[in-house]
Amino acid sequence: MDRTHPTAGAHPHGQGYGSADDRFADEDYPAYSMGSAAEMLGVTPAFLRSLGAAGLIEPQRSDGGHRRYSRYQLRLAARARELVDAGTALEAACRILILEDQLAEALRINAARENQAPD
Repeated sequence: MDRTHPTAGAHPHGQGYGSADDRFADEDYPAYSMGSAAEMLGVTPAFLRSLGAAGLIEPQRSDGGHRRYSRYQLRLAARARELVDAGTALEAACRILILEDQLAEALRINAARENQAPD
């Protein structure tokens, strides 16, 4: 299944980013260039591009067309690297992470529903 992970594309709330404080607090704000992201993670830019090709993360683009990564995407990339370093194939590692993320979101939604349910 060729599915792009939901971290791809525009800001998840379809809005601008507001103040600098909002951007610092926003896990989805694309603050990191490809070079700085690769350096922070100890990977090559090619590894980051391969995560996009596998559908795990799709960075936003600057006005100049450069890839920009969020903290959330960097956490996914770091986890993918751990799995790959442990011998998991890249495509399998990306699929595992997508499923883990979907499960976490489903659990969050269920917990919110349980908290809203009348007693």
